[in-house]
Amino acid sequence: MTPKQLTPKQRALEILTRLKHLYPDAKCSLDYETPVQLLVATILSAQCTDERVNLVTPALFERFPNAEAIAAAPLETLEQLVRSTGFYRNKARNIQAACHKIVTEFRGEVPNSMEQLLTLPGVARKTSNVVLAHAYGINAGVTVDTHVKRLSYRLGLTQQTDPIKVERDLMKLLPQPDWENWSIRLIYHGRATCMARKPDCDCCKLADLCTSAGMAAAKPTKSKSPRPK
Repeated sequence: MTPKQLTPKQRALEILTRLKHLYPDAKCSLDYETPVQLLVATILSAQCTDERVNLVTPALFERFPNAEAIAAAPLETLEQLVRSTGFYRNKARNIQAACHKIVTEFRGEVPNSMEQLLTLPGVARKTSNVVLAHAYGINAGVTVDTHVKRLSYRLGLTQQTDPIKVERDLMKLLPQPDWENWSIRLIYHGRATCMARKPDCDCCKLADLCTSAGMAAAKPTKSKSPRPK
């Protein structure tokens, strides 16, 4: 049986093993010290690189280090501090509203359950998964960002394009303790080798397991599903 004849679950487990070997020290790329700082940084990372977020957050967290400070900050000041991350007005508004709810309903502490996190403004499953995994060590799901969605599709592990449906497919294929480190390592691989416009299939250590290797960059069709909350 050749690698491409393996079942999706068998291929997923072999891909996971290789990713662990390729990126043994992979970790969350966002800089933070507390759960609320991780929450804020993850909200800022939407449609923005982690590198840019890490340039912005030191000044932001120096002035407003916790949920109480962010909730009480002038909105215009927050907007200017996060301006370079894009969509800054919406991000600043959501960050402040989320921190206000954390202060008033969760005693200033970021909640550690998916159900409660999803009640915060600007927080969907992607952000919740990141916070739960890296702030609390809880693997509640698989973080699906643009890299994870794109590579999972190319690797033939899902035919879905909606992030929640992609996540469900991956949760069936991977052991729960590896849900988050799968995402982190796949993101590293997407940046290093499997780029969006020009994947380096000739140098890819996953090529023999990939249903799209050697083909033009596989592009999933645009999802018609409603955007998940």
